[in-house]
Parts: sequence; C-alpha cells; structure tokens
Amino acid sequence: MGIQDTPEEWEVVETATPFTGNKTGVRTDRVVMPDGSTVLRDYQTHPGSVAVVAVDDQDRVLVLRQYRHPVRQRLWEIPAGLLDVPGENPLRAAQRELYEEAHVKAEEWHVLTDVYTSPGGCDEAVRIFLARGLSEVEGERFEVSEEEADMELARVPLPDLVRGVLAGELHNTCLTAGVLSLHAALSTDLGLDGLRPAEAPWPARPFEA
Repeated sequence: MGIQDTPEEWEVVETATPFTGNKTGVRTDRVVMPDGSTVLRDYQTHPGSVAVVAVDDQDRVLVLRQYRHPVRQRLWEIPAGLLDVPGENPLRAAQRELYEEAHVKAEEWHVLTDVYTSPGGCDEAVRIFLARGLSEVEGERFEVSEEEADMELARVPLPDLVRGVLAGELHNTCLTAGVLSLHAALSTDLGLDGLRPAEAPWPARPFEA
C-alpha cells in the first residue's frame, strides 16, 4: 500500500504572532476550510530538533535523565537539541549534541526516523539518528548549565527500554520513537542496512550538506 504523508497547504488569509520567545513562538492563522469558512488555528512555532539513539558495543543505548518543568517530571531521554541556525545540517547538530550531553562521538550514523512531535499544535520536526561505534571524546567536557547541570547518564539494554515504553514507564517522545524504531528495524527484514543514510533529504527542515 502506498501510504505516505504528502505536502499540502490550505489558504491562510490572515496571520499574527502574539508571542515570540527565545527559541519558539506562537502563531495564529486564519485558515480557509474546504467549505469556504475560516477558522483560527493557534500553534507553537519551533526551529526543529535532532535526537540520537547512540548504541555502544554491548548493544546498550545511551540515555540521560533530566528534569522537564512543563510536565513536572524527571524524564529518561536520548541526547537531543535544537536546530539553532536556519538551514543547519542536522547530522552536524546531532554530533554536537552527542558530544555536549554525553561527551561521546560515533563512527557510524544513519537516519532512524523523522517525526512531528505534536502536529496538532506545534510545527516542531525532529530527525532521530542511529549512532554506532561509540568512543569517548578526548579533552575537557562541555560545560553545562541550568537543567542540564543535573543530568544523570546511563547505558541501558534496548529490550529494557522497549519494555519501559510499552509499560507506560518511559514517556519522552524522542526516546519512545527512537527505541521503538530501532527495535522494529532489528525485528524485521529491513535491518540496519535498510536505514536511510545520515545525509538523507529532510523536506520538513531543508539543510545544506
């Protein structure tokens, strides 16, 4: 079956930006519906993100635990970060985040999956990479601050993370999508060789090679 998402853009007759923050904002569009009526749609604007499922030579996934104030929980997550510069190469951004949050580099990179985190209310697009061939980065660690200064790092077997997701014990979007995608690839004929290359096109966030 040829099931795939397709580009489409309904007419916007009016737009406003009632709030602009440091990295994200809120936009209000008046959108023309199929019957000709118009409705207001409020959504968060977001530069996009990258995340990394980093797997070591013992098939453990590198995860970190961080406080997330909006949900009032300390969540287990995978290394991730914003695309701070328009047109930024997502692979380079992912490599930077892996270094900054875990002081690790990787030799092998593939695209694991691309997701919209909450398309009903936010335009954030995330590219999740698979990174293998891990090794520690030489030199001093990147200096972190705020919530990141309290992060806890761990390496967890993939099956334990899959069980945690399905049991409702792990909730982070990138971790959930990443570990389940990796599990699916390993459990089907696709295999890791069937994953897209690290520089695969990303229409949601076009970038320079």
